[in-house]
Amino acid sequence: MGFSAGTTSVAAVVVSCLVLFQGCLVAVDGHFNYRDALTKSLIFLEAQRSGKLPPNHRPPWRGDSALDDGKDANVHLVGGYYDAGDNVKYGLPMAFTVTTLAWAAISYSSELRATGELENVHSAIRWGTDYFLKATRKNKLYVQVGDPVKDHECWVRPEKMKTPRTVLKIDQNTPGTEIAAETAAAMAASAIVFRKTDRAYSRRLLNKAKLLFQFAKTYKGTYDGECPFYCSYSGYNDELLWAATWLHMATHRPQYMQYVKEEGISANVAEFSWDLKYAGVQVLLSKFFFQGNQALQKYKNQADSFICSVLPESPYHQVFLTPGGMIHLRDGANTQYVTGTALLFTAYGDLLRKFNQKVFCGDKQFDSTQLMNFARQQMDYLLGNNPQGRSYMAGFGNNPPKNPHHRGASVPVEDANKEVSCPMSFVNWYNKLSDNPNELTGAIVGGPDKQDNFIDKRSDSVYTEPCTYINSMAVGPLAKLASTATS
Repeated sequence: MGFSAGTTSVAAVVVSCLVLFQGCLVAVDGHFNYRDALTKSLIFLEAQRSGKLPPNHRPPWRGDSALDDGKDANVHLVGGYYDAGDNVKYGLPMAFTVTTLAWAAISYSSELRATGELENVHSAIRWGTDYFLKATRKNKLYVQVGDPVKDHECWVRPEKMKTPRTVLKIDQNTPGTEIAAETAAAMAASAIVFRKTDRAYSRRLLNKAKLLFQFAKTYKGTYDGECPFYCSYSGYNDELLWAATWLHMATHRPQYMQYVKEEGISANVAEFSWDLKYAGVQVLLSKFFFQGNQALQKYKNQADSFICSVLPESPYHQVFLTPGGMIHLRDGANTQYVTGTALLFTAYGDLLRKFNQKVFCGDKQFDSTQLMNFARQQMDYLLGNNPQGRSYMAGFGNNPPKNPHHRGASVPVEDANKEVSCPMSFVNWYNKLSDNPNELTGAIVGGPDKQDNFIDKRSDSVYTEPCTYINSMAVGPLAKLASTATS
């Protein structure tokens, strides 16, 4: 949890798929079946659901779980998402997952509709926002359910967990500006998503978002209760700016743009992640600059700086790329930086095309096509065009991961009713050398190291642990790629 094309040719991948007679999802034009990858990426999010599951739930090996969450604190907190391979519900990454899903639903609604996945994206968003509505009170937000230390001492399915379901909250006395602002952003963005289909629900989300943003602004402070798993190393100024931007987009009220212009603090960055939102804000605000709001010039410049920092052809390039061409910033859930970059390059590329703009990096300039090509390259790497010639999405493509670091996927359904002690759970299931009995369909795992090496081993979480936000940031690029592949 939190923490250039490959050297193998596409033709070689196709040949290997033909030999296997299964799992081959490379399209005839040399690119992947992005529509199938999109579908599966959303199925993974369903596998991460906590609470009472709906009848149309797709992962057959998952069941209802954590139906008493919040009971110890006399509050109803059933629902939401487990963040990764454990059974804890963390507020900060969950909110970021929903915000980025909502961004995809807003920017790529027609593409998602064409793939038949728009309703599934809406359902994924609503699974999160229903939970946030329960978790939000005036000047109070419940931000975590579960004890991560105890949870990590036990390797059991969420349906059978008996570890403490500790409830953590932020309030006036224990502020948590990052989590409050990110949750405000999630609900504001989601309010835009549901405005045309469920106006009453959209209004509820927007009202809560306004209250949370005011709470985040008024009672400032970094909350360390989710450390060491989700510590905010970047501070809270990015989340405040991110929330204000989404609230401006959702309401068009002047106070939110006023905050952006007069109070917002921004910075040049080279990454986009659950902890660092500046680049996302800069891409969003560039649209308003292109529409004539000259006061937002610095955000357009900073968006350009992000692009220039990442593109390998840029004279200002500073982001490390593996020999096979994948962005690599840190070990552990590194693929979040891959999908996050793909999302921003796709979104910014669309803006450049719409407004006939370019990015200038010193004496070089880049257009929308070049940004989209880089986004495609990053996604293609994850789907199989890499030195290993393998997919890093479970259940997709050639030689996908069989052993994601994930409790539910690694415990057989037939063992669900066995009473096993926590120490023995590691003997029975965690340390087993056989492949996971349940396919974690669509999960993009942590991915390879800086030299493109990968170990498909359950206990090597750096390589094999998936996270909801890795997949949520892949939805927009995959929807775009699916539309261009079929157009």
